[in-house]
Amino acid sequence: MAHLTDMFRTMKILPLSCSTAILSVVFVSALLWAQEPAATETDPPSDLAAEGALIANARQLTFAGKRAGEGYFGAEGTKLVFQSERDEANPFFQIYVLDLETGDTERVSPGVGKTTCAWLNPDGKHVMFASTHGDPESVKLQEAEIAFRKSGKERRYSWDYDEHYEIYSAPLDGSSEPRNLTNTRGYDAEGSYSPDGTLIAFASNRHAYSDPPTGTDKEEFDRQQSYLMDIYTMKADGSDVRRLTDVRGYDGGPFFSADGKKICWRRFSPDGATAEIHTMNVDGSDQQQITRIGAMSWAPFFHPSGQYLIFATNVHGFANFELYMIDAAGKHEPVRVTYKEGFDGLPSFSPDGTKLSWTSNRTSDGKSQIFLGDWSHEKALGLLGLDDRPASEPAIPIPAVLGTKAGITDEDLDVHIRYLASEALQGRLTGTEGEHLATEYVARRFKDYGLEPAGTDGTYFQPFEFTAGIELGGGNVLTITQSAGSAPSTELAKDWQPLALSSVGNVGPLEIVFGGYGLEVPEGTGDDGKKYELYSSYFHLDVKDKWVLMFRYMPEDVGPELRRRYAQHSSLRYKALAARQQGAKGILVVSGPNSQARSQLVPLGFDASLAGSGLAALSITDALAESLLKAGGEARSLKALQDKLDTGEMLAGFPLKDVKIGATVDIKQQKRIGRNVLARLPASEADAQAAPVLFGAHVDHLGPNAGMTSLAVKGEENQIHFGADDNASGTAGMMEIAEWLAAQRGAGQFMPTRDILFAAWSGEELGLLGSAHFARELAKSLNNGNADEPLTGRIAAAFNMDMIGRLEKSVVLQGIGSSSYWQTEIERRNVAVGLPIVTQDDTYLPTDATSFYLRGVPILNAFTGAHEDYHTPRDTADKINLEGARKISTLMGLIVRDLASSAVDPDFKEVKRPEDKGARAGLRAYLGTIPDYSQGGVEGVKLSGVTKGAPADKAGIKGGDILVKLAGKEIKNIYDYTYVLEAMKIGDAVEIEVQRGEERLKLSITPGSRD
Repeated sequence: MAHLTDMFRTMKILPLSCSTAILSVVFVSALLWAQEPAATETDPPSDLAAEGALIANARQLTFAGKRAGEGYFGAEGTKLVFQSERDEANPFFQIYVLDLETGDTERVSPGVGKTTCAWLNPDGKHVMFASTHGDPESVKLQEAEIAFRKSGKERRYSWDYDEHYEIYSAPLDGSSEPRNLTNTRGYDAEGSYSPDGTLIAFASNRHAYSDPPTGTDKEEFDRQQSYLMDIYTMKADGSDVRRLTDVRGYDGGPFFSADGKKICWRRFSPDGATAEIHTMNVDGSDQQQITRIGAMSWAPFFHPSGQYLIFATNVHGFANFELYMIDAAGKHEPVRVTYKEGFDGLPSFSPDGTKLSWTSNRTSDGKSQIFLGDWSHEKALGLLGLDDRPASEPAIPIPAVLGTKAGITDEDLDVHIRYLASEALQGRLTGTEGEHLATEYVARRFKDYGLEPAGTDGTYFQPFEFTAGIELGGGNVLTITQSAGSAPSTELAKDWQPLALSSVGNVGPLEIVFGGYGLEVPEGTGDDGKKYELYSSYFHLDVKDKWVLMFRYMPEDVGPELRRRYAQHSSLRYKALAARQQGAKGILVVSGPNSQARSQLVPLGFDASLAGSGLAALSITDALAESLLKAGGEARSLKALQDKLDTGEMLAGFPLKDVKIGATVDIKQQKRIGRNVLARLPASEADAQAAPVLFGAHVDHLGPNAGMTSLAVKGEENQIHFGADDNASGTAGMMEIAEWLAAQRGAGQFMPTRDILFAAWSGEELGLLGSAHFARELAKSLNNGNADEPLTGRIAAAFNMDMIGRLEKSVVLQGIGSSSYWQTEIERRNVAVGLPIVTQDDTYLPTDATSFYLRGVPILNAFTGAHEDYHTPRDTADKINLEGARKISTLMGLIVRDLASSAVDPDFKEVKRPEDKGARAGLRAYLGTIPDYSQGGVEGVKLSGVTKGAPADKAGIKGGDILVKLAGKEIKNIYDYTYVLEAMKIGDAVEIEVQRGEERLKLSITPGSRD
């Protein structure tokens, strides 16, 4: 079932006239229990045990010197070459070879200058490394560094892309001087030999020196020389140099596969904020990105089997690098290897694949050294789902015909759910390989059952393109010019970044004005009957053709009524619109020290409106905003200004003198293809004219790394969200009904008078994308291209099952109010099934049925309710109530069977949308409550549970409690609850009253922040 944060996206996808109807009871309540991750133990024993299953007998291998790292095995596996700072006469890395049989260690680099990135030649007689010892200034630089360190100072460790780095080959026995293989201006390093010793792969920015960049490329290269780094190969003697990559950003760290056919490397985004793992053929062809983590993923290394790679990533935190592995084809999400807070990186396998060397600061003094452990290849294969097959063979084949029974059975439901919610499918995120496998599975089952294809071009599939998200392009630039002092740092993703709603292109340099909270709130009367005056951040403020510097949220210290009033005008889109209407060219949004924001920079979240705001929109840090104020001659601090504004008083805006900002905004939409699965069980008579029945369930889920839609607690965020209940259960039930009815029709026991169209929708979790696409295309085909026409009479009814796997007290049948047909049919067909049922009239639901109700089609949706595993990795197949799912599928199957045999269409009834207290800009405060959707006529908000570690949990609220009063306001329903929550201030404790059995309890609760 789609998460509420995604449902706001749906409101923008559906026709404008329908969008406000989406904010129903389920939509609102889903948002109330979105949570912030709870804290967990740093290195829990269970995690360390998981690490030990892959790496046994781990031990620290090197101890000497300040640090050591990058240990790589020789071809025989008996020697290890590495770099270390252990020479008192040289503060920089030098290269050493360790004999693993005797423990003898010998320096093999010259001892002068800086060295790095060594590799033992497969001939066993030579070593290769990068060094600056040929730089005439190397000795002087070395002495200066020694003097600096003796002064007691210490630099923050960072890598140096010295243009004097060259790649050298030297005999291990020291019989001759190292030979320069590159001898070209620029950084040449990170070299490795091919297995046969004939080729060297390396990283270089030499082309930036031979063909100097201009414009933005020059600016970026001057700032960071890695910006124009690419992968090259050359023969072992330094001849026949070939450039394999040519993109902006840092391509580096190339290593060959054991068969010499492939090269792996890591590619940084142009802004240096993220890196991903790539592979290619040795000639540079077939370049493939195999990770999509969105973090700093680097240092890949092939296992000798060629079936998978190991690499490091900081997906768990900026400074916490962990080792992960991924299959060589990149078909599935990575699997975690190490579980120790700190740095674990630079891994390499021994030639036989039984040993793993890596660099870690899990030492007693916290300094990086090399560690060595025994590697379990078999365990790795199992965790990756590869078994013992060649890397080219598909690791996750679609199961063959299952031999399922024609009836609706627990056993068959279990088979379907376990496959759809398996690790192999990685959570079935729309547009991914997991979704492709899931839809292929459903299509094959439909074909097995004898259903006709009803998709595009005679297939079972209906593809649709969608925007999966947005990402920063390589051209983002921010420049600050000021008359006094030096301009502050403007590092992308650290000091500033564009907002998702920003227009793209060049702006400025332009003047800046301070515009408070950027609010424009008209005068009006509040719910308390009190008249409120106009609140304007632009009163007597000239912002035409300028940037407006504004705070992110709304005044913090005003009363609940004003908070509620301001909330409707405080969204960033609304603020951008207000600024544009005043003539501004851009907005600069700062969170401010009073906001208690979890991140100073507004995350580059997906904005489903897919439209720019008509002006540039940037998020900047408090520090950058402070520096702009100071440069502009403002004596008051950022906090002083926010303190004044937080009282609710209007504060006159003002220009910032002698400081200007110019920006280039480059945001790219990520396009993907999802697909619905469509199949038809035809009417018995070929010329049947009755409108078809539609029966659907969404097959997609969240995938791994589920981001803002996930309700995972800390430590679970990057795990697969299996979606067994949501919605493998509904899809499995839909397939079982299709098989049952097809078998009955084939045996002459069911003679449908109308077609039944079965649909496995995709894109539901992203905003009902697949079902909305189907409805749109159907309306277009039936109405001469008009995609907005209703479908009343064109579809007799739309059935849907979304989350039917956790039956406890009762099943909720929703959408009853859409037709007078349902009540009688439910009563009649449930006599044989005997389900406990709660009916709800609601028709504005966060599931695919809504795509059809809004077009005039009666709907019926089955749902067993929310639970604490919803939208987390804990929604697994072993927790499914198979008997309950079978009974629900049987009931829905009986109802659809009856309708498909009837010549009379159900009538369509419009249901009034439940009263809302006004349009919501989005709730910032959260309590972590899980509403009970089967609460029936209870007055208040009954809870099925609370999120562990959330404010409600800390306050002592429990599942089964009924919320009756909050912050002094009576709570009669979910809308009262949302209305009060909207007015609450983050961090301010309020009283909450709950009914627990016969007892009424008064508790204290402190709202948390969503962002």
